[in-house]
Amino acid sequence: MTVIAPALFALLCWWFGTGAILWLVRRPPVTFAWSMAGLTVLLGASFWTARISMRDPSEQGAYLAFASVIVMWAWHEMAFLTGWLAGPRRRALDAGVRGWPRFVQSTQAVLWHELALAAHLGLLWWMQPAHGSHVALCTFAVLWFMRFSAKLNLFLGVPETGEQYLPARLRYLASYFRRGPLSLFFFLSVGVSIAIWVGLVWRAQHGETVVSTGWVLLAALLGLAIVEHLIMAFPTPMQKLWSWAMP
Repeated sequence: MTVIAPALFALLCWWFGTGAILWLVRRPPVTFAWSMAGLTVLLGASFWTARISMRDPSEQGAYLAFASVIVMWAWHEMAFLTGWLAGPRRRALDAGVRGWPRFVQSTQAVLWHELALAAHLGLLWWMQPAHGSHVALCTFAVLWFMRFSAKLNLFLGVPETGEQYLPARLRYLASYFRRGPLSLFFFLSVGVSIAIWVGLVWRAQHGETVVSTGWVLLAALLGLAIVEHLIMAFPTPMQKLWSWAMP
């Protein structure tokens, strides 16, 4: 098995999926209901296809599992960036707030989104048969873990917060980001992620063909998430990758 095909598939899903959501959330608000309705239909279908993939330990099953989870994640991203599923607090951080009160207000700003993601992960865990393909569950777990890590790093402080990606209705969230030097948690989270990535690459190289396809997909996704973390440390013109989605 070549690693190029699954790695390229993961890259295209990441690039196009991110761009599609950035484009949709920048349409007029009147379109949001239609976008969410369409994605909700796809969400329902993705649960069905994910269930099929969990019982299909083939190479095609790995691709099906990965694509299904990307659709699931797109639904959550759209729901969050449209403000439909964010948190009970929908205003900027109070001036001068620090420490525990800042953490509480930050949590309130994204609470519903975090609970929805945790519930979704739990549902996939419940759907997962004891013996079968774990690509769908592991893909969602990687996305969830790295998103949670990114949010904590934005809270603790990074040089580049990426607030330019926020749509107008969520610009208040930028007040919860801390622009500053990298924290110890940044190095810890990136270091652990790289160690896991090395383990995935090793499994992909030493596993059988079917198993390796899933490991390559996961390794590619985790590698992209690590790159997104590193972007928070260095100024990079990443928005050029999605210039078609951010006019």
